[in-house]
Amino acid sequence: MHRTFASDRRRFLKAGGTVLALPAFTSLLPRQAAAAAAAAPRPKRLVFLAFGWGCTFESWAPAADDVGPGYALSSGLSPLARHKADFTVVQNLTNRRNDGGHWGSTLWLTNADRYAVPGSSFSNTVSCDQVAAEVLGADTRYASMQLGCENAEGSGHGPGLSLAWNRRGKPIAGWNTPFDAYTRLFGDDGESAERKRQLLADERSALDAVLTDARALDRRLGREDSDKLAEYLQGVRDIETRLTKEERWIGVEKPKGGIEPPSKNASGVDEINLMYDLMVAALRTDQTRVITYRQPVESLLKSINAAVGAHDMSHYAPGPQQETSEARDRKQSELLAGLFDRMKAVKDADGRTLFDDTILVYGSNLRQVHSLDNSPTLLAGGGGTIRHSGHLVLPQKNTPLANLWLTLLRRVGVEADSFADSTGEVGEILPA
Repeated sequence: MHRTFASDRRRFLKAGGTVLALPAFTSLLPRQAAAAAAAAPRPKRLVFLAFGWGCTFESWAPAADDVGPGYALSSGLSPLARHKADFTVVQNLTNRRNDGGHWGSTLWLTNADRYAVPGSSFSNTVSCDQVAAEVLGADTRYASMQLGCENAEGSGHGPGLSLAWNRRGKPIAGWNTPFDAYTRLFGDDGESAERKRQLLADERSALDAVLTDARALDRRLGREDSDKLAEYLQGVRDIETRLTKEERWIGVEKPKGGIEPPSKNASGVDEINLMYDLMVAALRTDQTRVITYRQPVESLLKSINAAVGAHDMSHYAPGPQQETSEARDRKQSELLAGLFDRMKAVKDADGRTLFDDTILVYGSNLRQVHSLDNSPTLLAGGGGTIRHSGHLVLPQKNTPLANLWLTLLRRVGVEADSFADSTGEVGEILPA
């Protein structure tokens, strides 16, 4: 079968059962193919990193009247100084429908009205990462990758299984330890391709039986119950979609990430560093192009020997609580700077880096304590896709956070008229 250059561009090293994905080396390609490589559309990627208990906003955010590329970097963001030209701090974005004072990320990517369903105190809608994954994840092993942490509510994130919520507003489970993530990305489950096909066939058979019973039941239901059944059947269709994707990847050997299997007991600083390593490896080997990470705070504090607990720290007052909160901010920024270093070190044959081809958002629903306005937001990467202006204070206070999500969805190729309560794009980050 004839194979186009686009499918051959990624090369692999194989030895001793190991497969390692390599960048495209122009010098190893025919001149015509090299020219095609330079002209080929580059994959677009989105990464969302959420911290739970907000931040020490007074020392995290730059001064409101100090805007533009020449702004003075705040102490909370000072570890990011070497990357200052490649990110923008955005102020005056607010998740206007979030009222959970301890919910740092539950509604962060959905911007949903939790009371939208009559008689229910909580409902949610699809998160923007999942909207992006429907487009960006079509050709990758994982349409999206959800990373998390143990005891997420203790880290100030609120309800949910990850940052991601599906089209029915249901939580999507994440991989909560580096070991779990490594195993799913690069581990061998020991099952043969034949056995995997049989397991998927069994699962499909069970779904077919459920659908047959559901159609018979639907004829006896009233309108309200029929609506409930329709929602249930949408969940069944979601499972069918997952099974179809898994079938496509049976027999396709997983690449090796170029990193050692992580410890099962990694925690705090080590845990975040390992998750960042795995994110870079997953993007570099093109296993996914959409990642969310619900980061730990509680274990982070323990790993830096903080004397104050996470919740008490979040309600900081001058003294040990505020000192701990500020130390947390700096450590998180230090870890983030390390992630940017790793992403910039991954270069393709034309000199573009992984960082250039990834839009990354770092933030929270919570500003500080229980304050939900002016959500902390740092936007990075996306060279040429978005315009960085250093410190951006939007002219309208409480601009919908959904405006940013709509803007980013459109920048990565998703055709969206709106998202959640958006009122338009954030034009200030669009290329001139």
